Amino acid sequence: MEIIIDALIWLIDPENWIGEGSVPQRIYEHLLFSFGAILVAAVFALPIGYLIGHTGRGQQFVVGLSGATRALPSFGLILALALFLGVSQREQAAIISLSLLAFAPLLSGAYAGVQAISSETILSARAQGMTEWQLFFKVELPLSLGILFGAVRNASLQVIATATLISYVGLGGLGYEIIQGIPLRRYDQMIGSALVVAFLALAIDWLLSKLQKLATPKGVYQFVGTN
Repeated sequence: MEIIIDALIWLIDPENWIGEGSVPQRIYEHLLFSFGAILVAAVFALPIGYLIGHTGRGQQFVVGLSGATRALPSFGLILALALFLGVSQREQAAIISLSLLAFAPLLSGAYAGVQAISSETILSARAQGMTEWQLFFKVELPLSLGILFGAVRNASLQVIATATLISYVGLGGLGYEIIQGIPLRRYDQMIGSALVVAFLALAIDWLLSKLQKLATPKGVYQFVGTN
């Protein structure tokens, strides 16, 4: 209990909230890499996921790729890519590594969102003369947003938690204070930073849960759940 109190004291210390290396700066760095990685993953994962969900082809690809990316060791991948790309491209190495972590849940979410729509709804839309593009934008996309946002929440939690590892290649973030505190035995700093990471993840998850509810059509939200 004493160590938690020390961590809270470290957190409320004004010196840790101003200047270079402050908590706000570390939060900014952490979120910059996290959301950058999720955005990059979404650019590739969502079109593929929606295409597979719309056509019904490639389901095995989704399952296999999701399992493969989840098995990747994030820490080892960050270090390997940083060494391969060079020290000057550490940022790109970190973004690629975190993007691979977010790719699987986003791909699965887009695919599952379309697949969850009843066949009667799809047939009714086609019977009204909708083109494939109209079917996607007016039916599949709106009805799939609830499950997709659930996938975004899942990806965000994983990436924000794992982004602490980018500090091992000198990129800052909240993990920097944890790694720096290990040799110095600054347990208050380590636990305080870990608490900020946890709070950040929960805050982002709460915000996305509200967006998920807003994006889901009435009558559908109860089936997608709050995850």
